[in-house]
Amino acid sequence: MRIIDLREVSLPISRYADPSAPSGGLNTSMLALITNVIRDGKPVVGYGFASIGRFAQSGLIRERFAPRLLAASEADLTDDAGTNLDPFRAWRVMMTNEKPGGHGERCVAVGALDMALWDAAAKIARLPLYRLLMDRMGTPQRDAPRRVSVYAGGGYYYPSDDIARLSDEVRCFRDLGYRRAKIKIGSAPLAQDLKRIDAAARLLDGPGNVAVDAIYAYTAATSLAVADALAPRGLWWFEDICDQPLL
Repeated sequence: MRIIDLREVSLPISRYADPSAPSGGLNTSMLALITNVIRDGKPVVGYGFASIGRFAQSGLIRERFAPRLLAASEADLTDDAGTNLDPFRAWRVMMTNEKPGGHGERCVAVGALDMALWDAAAKIARLPLYRLLMDRMGTPQRDAPRRVSVYAGGGYYYPSDDIARLSDEVRCFRDLGYRRAKIKIGSAPLAQDLKRIDAAARLLDGPGNVAVDAIYAYTAATSLAVADALAPRGLWWFEDICDQPLL
């Protein structure tokens, strides 16, 4: 069982008119990890993307981490039974000769590859990923949830007709089956952000199904005032509030 190819592309990201995350030059890495395992007549492919940070990790992936995975022996990549990829062993392969503790520059690149490894391992096992993770972590199957909670992320500011277009976006999430969503706040006056929250809440059966992400737009002082203003709405959560100590 081997990884026979690893393809990474840098894709542009559009974030509309959000001044905290300008669109110019933003991109992310999307990758496909191709194995020699055949399922339903096709090679198993694990997919991953750089889900945090602002920019693609092409150089790190192509120059350091992908070559190590492609050159690894089967024993270094598979579980004891030899029947599936072992993402933990693959992680150790990726981290060969890396500086201990120097995670800041590489965490997004390794994370994208780790995502693809787990995706491929779940497909090889013919299990939903959460079931494979439970098996690997030794969680009894009797504790397996019947459903796994997910949400749609988006809700960036639009350059015009913001509330109407946000409503269309959330409506699309709902039509796809999502019952919860996360939207952006913090780059407009609070009154406008409250309108955005209320618009999303109307389409998602209440504010308890809406999370908000400020992308660290607030200061230590303003973050507390905004949190007080949001508290009565009972939002699902409030994240990336402030890039400063609150105390």
